[in-house]
Amino acid sequence: MIKKLPNSRIEIDLTVEWKEWRKYIASAVAEISAEFKIPGFRPGKAPRNIIEQRVGKEMILNNAADRAISKKYADFIIKEKIAVLGHPKVEIEKINENEDFIFRAIVAVMPEAKINDSYKKEIKKINEEYKNKTAEAGEEEINLELEKIANSRVKLVTVRRAAGNNDSAEIDFEVSIDGKPIENGTSKKHLLTIGKGVFIPGFEENLIGMSEGEEKEFRLPFPVGYFKKDLAGKTADFKVKVNLVQERQTPEINDELASSLGKFKDLAELKKNIKEGLEHENAHKLKEEKNGRHLDEIARNLEVEVPEILVQDEKEKMFIEFEQQIQSVGMAADDYLIKIKKTKNDLMEEWAPQAEKRVKSAMALREIAKMEEIKLDSKEIEEEMNKTLQYYKNVKDFEKNIGMERLYNYTKGVMENERVFEMLENL
Repeated sequence: MIKKLPNSRIEIDLTVEWKEWRKYIASAVAEISAEFKIPGFRPGKAPRNIIEQRVGKEMILNNAADRAISKKYADFIIKEKIAVLGHPKVEIEKINENEDFIFRAIVAVMPEAKINDSYKKEIKKINEEYKNKTAEAGEEEINLELEKIANSRVKLVTVRRAAGNNDSAEIDFEVSIDGKPIENGTSKKHLLTIGKGVFIPGFEENLIGMSEGEEKEFRLPFPVGYFKKDLAGKTADFKVKVNLVQERQTPEINDELASSLGKFKDLAELKKNIKEGLEHENAHKLKEEKNGRHLDEIARNLEVEVPEILVQDEKEKMFIEFEQQIQSVGMAADDYLIKIKKTKNDLMEEWAPQAEKRVKSAMALREIAKMEEIKLDSKEIEEEMNKTLQYYKNVKDFEKNIGMERLYNYTKGVMENERVFEMLENL
């Protein structure tokens, strides 16, 4: 018997009849007999009463129950074609000899989802809105990129004069509060560009007018909203020595700069290349933005009870993404958590609404793919898989560590989503 429960769960009552249950008990006795060395008997040959005296009847029945539950539950799920999520919680109702074995399994299932067909009307409105948006790069965007290129090729020239705004300076500094040095508040030969606003307000302004070898002391308050809460709003004493002042000489944006990059004969050719790159990037951003709007709309129209197990799984995925992001900047996730004074559970709790939204969005995409009968040929999935495998030197290692079936399902999911977005775009 199947009973529906809240939060997309079901309760299944299952019975293993005595004639079948007794076989599981016999198998349990045989396994336990083989595991234990019992004086006077070869492994697996000790009689039931001796085994029971040695390990107890409860152990035998529990061993038999594990076997019976695993088989009976799996057979039932396959027969009824139930899409379960995760492992069941099992409650044993009756476990004795000479009578039926009865147990109950509670498990999360993929919920029934329904999407309101009116979503298409809103998608069409979004599509109309984006028809008027352009990926064309303007002169201002191009000039900003040219400035970035010029700034990346700046020359630092040591000068014997007072430091000014936009100069680079090498400094030693110490920071203390009430006469006590603060954590990480001392640095030697620290390089900074005056006016960039990297330090707290007022610090860089105090460097203006200082010359090589000059020392200075001053007091400044940390901002009330400073990220280190133990310093926020407190006034600190600063001791600074300027070791070096360098003028930042930025090259002119001209044909000479363009040709120095090695790929362009003149500035016009460089600007053309920048324009093409920006427009490709802008087009990608517009597409991602529109897809995001589409996703929000279809998720909003999806009627479904999101299972907690899927939200929990999504939070775990988000934490893995977070770890990878932190590691990419050369820091361990555990160290970062200590720095921000939070635990993994704290973050996952904060992410719960976002995780639920991501799950609901994925379910909406699947539901539309089913409604619109979007199907993929296995050949085209395999072709896309092969593109991924080209990045791996050893396909056998990939198959061992990740698995072809997993890659196939992932590729299929990605391709189905792409087809759904294409369909939405053409409404």
